[in-house]
This record gives sequence, C-alpha cells and structure tokens, in this order.
Amino acid sequence: MKSTPDDRYETEAQARGATCIAGVDEVGRGPLAGPVTAAAVRLLPGKVPVGLGDSKALTAKRRDALFDLIMDMAEVSIAHASVEEIDEINILRASHLAMVRALQGLPTPPDFALIDGNLLPRDMPCAGQAIIKGDALSLSISAASIVAKVTRDRMMVGLAQQYPGYGWDRNAGYPTKEHQSALLNLGVTPHHRRSFKPVHNILYQEKYITP
Repeated sequence: MKSTPDDRYETEAQARGATCIAGVDEVGRGPLAGPVTAAAVRLLPGKVPVGLGDSKALTAKRRDALFDLIMDMAEVSIAHASVEEIDEINILRASHLAMVRALQGLPTPPDFALIDGNLLPRDMPCAGQAIIKGDALSLSISAASIVAKVTRDRMMVGLAQQYPGYGWDRNAGYPTKEHQSALLNLGVTPHHRRSFKPVHNILYQEKYITP
C-alpha cells in the first residue's frame, strides 16, 4: 500500500519547541553527469499544496504543477554541489553539502530540519532529524523532493542542448544504455563525474574530449 506523506513529523517537532521547520531532500546521487541538487522547503500554515508525494512516484506533469504551487506558496531554497565537488569529497558528502547550502539559503532561518535519509549532514545550521524514505512520509520533505527533482531535471535538459548525444534530456545523467554508449563513442564532457567508475575507466583509457 502506497503511503501518503503527512505532517506528523512537523507536528512532533513543534511539540518539542521548534517554530521554523524545513524539509530537505536531494536528487542526483546516482547519475554519471551533472551536479547533485538539494532543496529546503518550509511549508506555511494553511498554504500546503494538495497532492504532495514522493517525487519519484509522481508523473512529470504532476511534478511540474506541484513545483509551481510550492514555489508560490512556500519558502524555498535550492542549492547544488558541483561535479568538481562530487569528485573531490565523494557523492555522499557532496549531497550533504548541497543540503546544508539549501538550509542556509532559506529566507527565514530554520530551527529544525527534517532530512531525507538515514544520516544528518555535517555542519547543519540547526537541529534536525533524519527520516528514511522521508519523501514518502513527511509533507515538507516531499515538497523538497519535488523541487529538487524538477530543478535538476530542467538543468539536465539545458545541458543536453549543449552536449547532444548523451540523452540527458531523457536520462538526467543516469547511466542508461544510451548514456553509457555515448560515453564510449563521444567521450567524457566537463559535466561528467570523473570519480564514478564508468567515467574513470574511459579516462583511464585516454578516450576523452576537451571542453
């Protein structure tokens, strides 16, 4: 049975004294190309969009519609960690870095954050709680997951225009057969993560293109 996110975690945080609660999620850990993107969302009382859910379980059309509602009704901050940062500090730490940046960018500094996953990032600007599969359980995290996914997908569509052939407008940089075949035939772009094995192996074989 598919779960529907609710506000129980937000309510529990309020009961413990939190007054400004943000949900945080990231997208883009698995791709071979592109940044990792995080969003922090503070839903406001009486302004919660109807139909929030795990972004991966929604259609693209529904995500786009909810994205517009969230951006209009909530406090939102979007942040990234670059390909260079991913290669330098590893994808987990880069994901957490993007999450912290998103929290720091909110117009109202939060005093509590609900984080999707099983680990709290280092250097959080506030107290927090990690929630496994939080995007399917917490309304705030669900909203953040939608904002992060739509934002990153649109970025990858833009990059696909600059680097045709890799199918980023369809695969968002994930290692599909099309993408991996293009890597072999077209080479490595500046937007590929050099620390990821399929990319690293091609570079090791000195099959690459320069920007």
